Amino acid sequence: MAKNTSKKIKELKGIKPEKISDEHLEEVRNIINDINRAQIEIGVFESKKHNILHHIGTMQEKLGKMQIKFEEEYGTADINIQDGTINYKENGEADKKD
Repeated sequence: MAKNTSKKIKELKGIKPEKISDEHLEEVRNIINDINRAQIEIGVFESKKHNILHHIGTMQEKLGKMQIKFEEEYGTADINIQDGTINYKENGEADKKD
């Protein structure tokens, strides 16, 4: 109770505390550290995301080039990727898109 009495006396005299308690300081430090760790993790995830998106773009370019080769060699890029069969139009010609 002495602690509360001392606090009341300081309040009545208009004396304001100069520092927060050690417990509050430790608690706010822990919260800020958690926020900082989470922000670092977000940065790591964003970096990985960027690399993956770049990889997808590269693979899409390779697929586009391969489709051009199929068009030149087989007359179409319409193939079944499960077994490699070429999907021609019903008249036996390759399904060429205009």
